[in-house]
Amino acid sequence: MGNSMGNTFGGPSREQNTNDPSPLDAIREQTSKIEDWLDTISDPIKPYLPHLGRFLIVVTFLEDALRIFTQWHDQLVYLHDYRHIPNGLTHLFLIINVLAMTSCSFLIIVRKYTEYAVCGLLGVVVTQALGYGLIFDLNFFLRNLSVVGGLLMVLSDSWVRKKFAPAGLPQIDEKDRKMYFQLAGRVLLIFLFVGFVFAGDWSIWRVMVSLFGFVACVMVVVGFKAKWSAVILVLILSIFNLLVNNFWTLHAHHPHKDFAKYDFFQILSIVGGLLLLVNMGPGQFSVDEKKKVY
Repeated sequence: MGNSMGNTFGGPSREQNTNDPSPLDAIREQTSKIEDWLDTISDPIKPYLPHLGRFLIVVTFLEDALRIFTQWHDQLVYLHDYRHIPNGLTHLFLIINVLAMTSCSFLIIVRKYTEYAVCGLLGVVVTQALGYGLIFDLNFFLRNLSVVGGLLMVLSDSWVRKKFAPAGLPQIDEKDRKMYFQLAGRVLLIFLFVGFVFAGDWSIWRVMVSLFGFVACVMVVVGFKAKWSAVILVLILSIFNLLVNNFWTLHAHHPHKDFAKYDFFQILSIVGGLLLLVNMGPGQFSVDEKKKVY
């Protein structure tokens, strides 16, 4: 009776309502087609993404080690005169940092003792923040949170390949450990973009990029279309890096050259973390994975 009355007055039947796709389903269908097309295009470079991602993540540490070595006297003067660290400790501080950054970066690139190498670089991040007095610098803090996120992605990536329970961590299931660190890594990765939004002068271009990037960051955090949201952030950060942190255009004694170089390589490290996210996916704590379940 209900169906016949509905058809008599021109209204769609319940069956027709059920079969009509909602706007959200139509959007998902179109985005899935775009993803399949992009997957086909990116297939040739996929095997190289983990290697490139790992190298880019540690490149800021390698550049920092080289900078300390080539500016050894200036570093000692700064630590002694401005940070009031005794002479002997300044030498020890720099030597330990250079050795740790060089050796741990090499181990991450060659995928040997990755867990210990990541811990070593995390220690470098903390000791440098304390030693150089930058721990309360908001921009420095946000950037280093993103670098830490990249290192956590390296750790998660290493657990994909072998079973290992690091000393001091709770003994949890291998899949769970990877899942938690993937979640923490992708959340921390987006803090660099937060720093970008609050630093510098506002313009129409900056507002548009910030809004576009903010949407991509939210999608990365919740894990909805996370791979291609990460690709969008890689493109935004890479273009920003080339246009703003172009240290190679500054003369050797320009006061901002070292800062631009430092920022350039830090952004490369976060791009490396995003590339690992593109390669591994967002993990089980994500909308993308939940959709597969349902």
